[in-house]
Amino acid sequence: MDTNTGHLIGYARVSGDDQEAQLQLDALKEAGCARVFTDKASGKNTERPELTAVLDYVRPGDTLCVWKLDRFARSLIDLVNMVDALATRGVGFKVLTGALASIDPNTPDGRLMLQVVGAMAEFERSLIQERTRAGLDAARAQGRTGGRPAVMDADKLAAAKARRAKGESVTAVAKAVGVSRATLYRALADTE
Repeated sequence: MDTNTGHLIGYARVSGDDQEAQLQLDALKEAGCARVFTDKASGKNTERPELTAVLDYVRPGDTLCVWKLDRFARSLIDLVNMVDALATRGVGFKVLTGALASIDPNTPDGRLMLQVVGAMAEFERSLIQERTRAGLDAARAQGRTGGRPAVMDADKLAAAKARRAKGESVTAVAKAVGVSRATLYRALADTE
């Protein structure tokens, strides 16, 4: 696909470090991006409204440009899916620095490399899931269960019931036993 027929559109994601933000924005501007969309969110944050906006904004012939892969995708599988979706729409993809910077995923060779990397990521993910399952099974066999410990123990529940029986409000009881109102409501509902 000829990426010179459309516009170069940039996407940056910063987690609050102004120096990194400026570095990304300068690199994208120097690369010739007509417009740059910027999310201010950590990698763990699943809400990236500007990523959604840039994906809606790009048109066939445009090329979406990112400073580095980790600023764009959460995982390699996520990367492959998003680049495939862009290619289906006739939108190119370009990385300025780091992994895949020297590879054009819009060419057959680049697509192959992206798919190999994606296949390796999928394999790694399945190995992690396997190990996690095995670890959980081993823990269960030893009588351990995962999850967060219960906030309401028997003593707190007994105290809460006694206070409620005296007519105290749910808010006052929850505060007295050190739990949220929702937790208190759930605990009381479970015993009725």
